[in-house]
Amino acid sequence: MNPADPKRKNGGEPTAGFSTAPIWLILVLGGLGYWGGLYLDRNAGGFDDRVYAPYHSWDEIVESNPVSPEEEFRKLGQAKFHQTCELCHQANGLGQDGKAPPLAGSEWVNAAGANRIEHVVLNGLSGSITVKGQQWNLAMPPWRDNFNDKEVAAILTYIRGEWGNKAPAVKEDTVKTARAEVHPSPMAGEDELKKIPEM
Repeated sequence: MNPADPKRKNGGEPTAGFSTAPIWLILVLGGLGYWGGLYLDRNAGGFDDRVYAPYHSWDEIVESNPVSPEEEFRKLGQAKFHQTCELCHQANGLGQDGKAPPLAGSEWVNAAGANRIEHVVLNGLSGSITVKGQQWNLAMPPWRDNFNDKEVAAILTYIRGEWGNKAPAVKEDTVKTARAEVHPSPMAGEDELKKIPEM
């Protein structure tokens, strides 16, 4: 070693100190970190061990699996319910005080036939109605101009099979028949609704 080295004091032992890393090295490491984050975001499937390439998420895998026509119909009803009905009746079907009665466990929803609730969705309802022993006096607008027969049937099929409800599916042709029948719009509460045959 050269005793005249300027990094040594009095030609003795080396002294402690630091030197900065080159800026290019910091940029390269930052770029690699950024690229790695993007790669993992695109290809790690949200770190879900059920997800493998070419899929990027579990939802994508579920969507790619074939479903029965019945399940596809139910999914249509679920989507339409979430777009419109959920605002008042809530995602859990429990409704809201002062806004909408519950659908979960409702005797109207779980009736053997869906004829009456088909008319409620198509024509609306205004006036007093009893749901699960509680009196409601609220207005529901008619949806006949917003949904076609298939969509109404799908929504009703969804709510009749969700939240513990176990009523049969609703067919498109029964909604078509209900649409053709002339009733007040909106119907005047429970008394008017009970004049309609259940099936």
